[in-house]
Amino acid sequence: MSKNVLNFIQENRTNHLNELIEFLRIPSISALSDHKGDVRKAAEWTVESLKEAGLTSVELMETPGHPVVYGEWSSAKNTHTILIYGHYDVQPVDPVELWDSPPFEPVIHDEKLYARGASDDKGQTFMHIKAVQALLKANGELPFNVKFLIEGEEEIGSPSLDSFVEENKERLAADVLLISDTPMLGKGRPAVCTGLRGMCSLQVDLKGAKGDLHSGLYGGAVQNSVHALVQLLGTLRDENGRIQVKGFYDNIIEPTEEEREVYRELGDYEAELKGELAVQELFGEEGYSAREQTWIRPTLEINGIYGGFQGEGVKTVIPSEAHAKITCRLVPGQDPVEITQLIEKHLDAHTPPGVTLTTTPFDKGMPFLAPTDHPAFKTATDAYEAAYGEPALFTRMGGSIPVVETFDQVLKMPILLMGFGLPSENFHAPNEHFHLENYDKGLETLINFWETLSFDQ
Repeated sequence: MSKNVLNFIQENRTNHLNELIEFLRIPSISALSDHKGDVRKAAEWTVESLKEAGLTSVELMETPGHPVVYGEWSSAKNTHTILIYGHYDVQPVDPVELWDSPPFEPVIHDEKLYARGASDDKGQTFMHIKAVQALLKANGELPFNVKFLIEGEEEIGSPSLDSFVEENKERLAADVLLISDTPMLGKGRPAVCTGLRGMCSLQVDLKGAKGDLHSGLYGGAVQNSVHALVQLLGTLRDENGRIQVKGFYDNIIEPTEEEREVYRELGDYEAELKGELAVQELFGEEGYSAREQTWIRPTLEINGIYGGFQGEGVKTVIPSEAHAKITCRLVPGQDPVEITQLIEKHLDAHTPPGVTLTTTPFDKGMPFLAPTDHPAFKTATDAYEAAYGEPALFTRMGGSIPVVETFDQVLKMPILLMGFGLPSENFHAPNEHFHLENYDKGLETLINFWETLSFDQ
């Protein structure tokens, strides 16, 4: 990192962290309609932040849902462009009682910044804004043109972004797309993510009698919807975690043996994971390590079950209705629409007598696998090594960024996933936090990337 850029970053660290804290105070929960105004407030905050960074053009662009923030800086002498994607929306905070501090009242403790969105993805998106600002303030220009696309619906599956990208593909044209919304391998162990799992989700509703029934008057003669739901859900996986939906695994693109060997060389993740999660045993599909189970294998998970009496004590009823929410993480070769249809067909075929089944599909996202032969990937690993003293490894991630596959198919440019979060930072859970060590080294990495990238390699 050049000295003048380093000086700017160091001299403004406190002010920049205060700006990030201000950003994190905005409860921009895209999934909850009560926070629609807060989501827009976060978008407007992002607009002002990009303007302050020195971008020459910044717009708040409407969509059928939450707005997109677009900004750019360009110079006629630059022949290449970097597109940066991030999101300003956050997950809900429930269960709020498990937070050690209020989720939208950020606090710094042990060099960790605690707040919803600190790691996913406000903190990481903010770093890109500040990296560009540092380069512009210190040098007066950038070595490449830059475009920012920051959305407010990522945490609900980016429903408006596919059409936005298609309609604005000429505006979004660039030579490489840079995203920071993925984790590193661990503390001091940087990683460039080359694969993401896709996802699909659906709700399952069972309806029995016209209303809840007295268990003494009717028990034994009518179907209990909760029992029926438990029976139905039990048909989805076997005792070893193998998914029993016909056709579920048919089109998977298997990783090479060389790739699996690289994962084995990363070390014993099982012991680390058990310690981190405080569990005695892990559970997963036979024949695959825990790292492979979370990176290269698909899942089917029951995220919630509800029905019947939920209050204190006992109420002797036979529930009329029972409900469940299911999500799947998908790997290359699996199509979320097809997998949803296969699950619906399976559920229909296995519904117990005495209840009526209704299924409702929700979020969908395609899996993604990146080629790594573009010079930006080598520049990224070198930039990480300069900041962390360790070379970045190519890894996959078990999570999903729904719009990445859309970027790949519509914009047709290399997609570089340079994350700075840690798997232990509780994104999507209470006490989400971001290690400030990775804020500092992440800024250094991003600036190293900007200063050393060459498209002529």
